Amino acid sequence: MALHQGVTIDDIVVEYHRGGYPIRPLDGFAAHVEPGNLALLLGPSGCGKTTLLSCLAGIQEPTSGHILVDDLDVTSMSPGQLTDYRRNTVGVVFQAFNLVPSLTARENVMVPLRAAGVAKREAAARADLLLHDVALGDRGGHRPGSLSGGQMQRVAIARALALDPPLVLADEPTANLDHVQVETVLRILRGLTARGRTVIVSTHDSRLLPLADQVIEMSPEHAHDMTPMIVVNLDPGEELFDEGDEGTRLYRVDDGAIELTRGGELLHTARVGEVFGEMAPLFNLPRSARAVAAQHSTLTGYTVDGFTEQFGGEELRRLVSRFEED
Repeated sequence: MALHQGVTIDDIVVEYHRGGYPIRPLDGFAAHVEPGNLALLLGPSGCGKTTLLSCLAGIQEPTSGHILVDDLDVTSMSPGQLTDYRRNTVGVVFQAFNLVPSLTARENVMVPLRAAGVAKREAAARADLLLHDVALGDRGGHRPGSLSGGQMQRVAIARALALDPPLVLADEPTANLDHVQVETVLRILRGLTARGRTVIVSTHDSRLLPLADQVIEMSPEHAHDMTPMIVVNLDPGEELFDEGDEGTRLYRVDDGAIELTRGGELLHTARVGEVFGEMAPLFNLPRSARAVAAQHSTLTGYTVDGFTEQFGGEELRRLVSRFEED
């Protein structure tokens, strides 16, 4: 079964609430992947890549928008139709492998086949063929505990291909793999499109770039959350943002303390009443430091317009002048 129209993502919104305020990891997101292409969803952790894959897989229902896979509108399917879609149209390779530890590699690949009603002998033959295709023909009788990370990832790929889906989704497939293992997994993923499949891979691994037919860059979480003022509650050790993240808010500490570090070195501890994080949203820069709660902390996060409305433009200029003086 080959795709003829590819994958169309039209104005997808996913919204949920955390800490008492709305989060939209996807807000009006749109893209099109041509049939038979390998497309990368490229971006840092927390930018909505896994959320989008979950929607494409029919696992998570978006708040609004449409996803079309060939002529199938995934977002309009009934529960029964979604079951058929997940069984026959899409194969998913999970970052954590999700192999059953008590089953052999062969038995893990057989699981979706047996669930689809394929006879045991036929399922075993199909599993052996798929394991051979991913260079694990001699590992069919091994359980996950005796396989390397790269081998487990290849078993997961074989399992995703068990029912010959035209669409394959892979979530961070090279995470925690060494260089040799990465090359093997990349070669397999690239080879899937030669058989007419469409492959969509979420990653922050730049080593995949040369393989891609399309690169879809995704913005970090909160990039589209432009509520003027939000309240954030953090547990000790919980991260607010990391170095390199895109920043759309500046923050005021209402309770607790936030440690700001760069390269593991403590730069400053922001305490009650202090404001930090203004340079990224003001000048469209990546975050220059990591912000982590030193204790239970409550913050107010402002957009630039929200902060100006609350405290005035002069206060914002005063914050920026700290860096000019340095």
